[in-house]
Amino acid sequence: MISSQASVTKSKDREVGVVRLGFIVVALTACGTAGGYLSPSGSTVTLMAGWEHRFTLDWAVDPEQGQSRRVRGYIFSQYGEVAEPVRILAQALDSSGAVVGQRIAWVPGGVNGFQRAYFEVAPLPPAATYRVSVWDYTLLQNPGSGWI
Repeated sequence: MISSQASVTKSKDREVGVVRLGFIVVALTACGTAGGYLSPSGSTVTLMAGWEHRFTLDWAVDPEQGQSRRVRGYIFSQYGEVAEPVRILAQALDSSGAVVGQRIAWVPGGVNGFQRAYFEVAPLPPAATYRVSVWDYTLLQNPGSGWI
C-alpha cells in the first residue's frame, strides 16, 4: 500500500512540475511579445496618458557634428512628488508628419517635486520638425506622506 501511494505522489509531483513549466513558458512568451507594443510610433508618443498635467517641457534642437541633431531642454514638475526614473521621447518628423527618427533618453536623477531637471536626447536625424514628450515616469511617494 505504501508503494502505490508513493507512485501516486510522484505522478502528482510530475504533473505539478509540468503545469509550472507551462506557466513559465506562457509568462516568458507574453513578456517577449509585449516588448513590441511598448515602442514609440507616429501615434504612440507616451506610455503615460496625462503626463502634461504633471510636467511641462522646454526644449530646443541644436546641430551636432555631421548631420545629427541634439534635443536639449528642461522638464518641469507641476506635481509635489519626486518622479524617478523619467524618460523623454524625442522624435524627428518629416514635412508630412511621419517619424523619420526617434530616441528615448533618461533624465539623470529624475525630477524633484515643483523643480526642473535638464535632459539631452541625441543623436537625431535632421528633420522638418521635432516632437518631444515624456515617455514614462514613476512617482516616488514621500516617506512622510502616510502611504506605505
